Amino acid sequence: MDDDANNINRYRTGLEVRRSVLGDPHVDRAEAAATDFDRPFQQLITEAAWGTVWSRPGLTKRERSIVTLALLAALGHDEEVAMHVRATANTGASREDICEAFLHVAIYAGVPAANRAFRIAKEVFAQMDEVHA
Repeated sequence: MDDDANNINRYRTGLEVRRSVLGDPHVDRAEAAATDFDRPFQQLITEAAWGTVWSRPGLTKRERSIVTLALLAALGHDEEVAMHVRATANTGASREDICEAFLHVAIYAGVPAANRAFRIAKEVFAQMDEVHA
C-alpha cells in the first residue's frame, strides 16, 4: 500500500475514533469551521492523534482519556481540558478517574495547574448534569 492510501486509511480511522471520543457535533463543528488555512492542521490531528495514537491497541479509550486529561491539565490547556472532560461521557473515564488524574497533576506538575483543572472540570460537570437533569 502506498503512502497516500495509508494516509487515507489513517484519516478514516482517525475520523471514526475522533467521533467516538469527542462526539459527532464537535467533529462536525470543527470540520465546518475549517478553512483552506487550517484544513491541513485538522487533517494532521485526525491522522496523527486519532488515527495513529488513539487507535493503538495498547490502552483503552478510558485509559487514554485519563492520560490525556492529566497532560492537558499539566500543560495548562484549559479549552482542551474542558473538551476532554466532556469526552469522558464517551470514553468511560469516571469523575473519580479524573480526580485521581488531577491529584497526580498537583504533585508532578504543580498545585496551580491542578487547581485550574479541577475548577474547569467542576464547571463542565455542572453543565453536563444540567443537560441530563
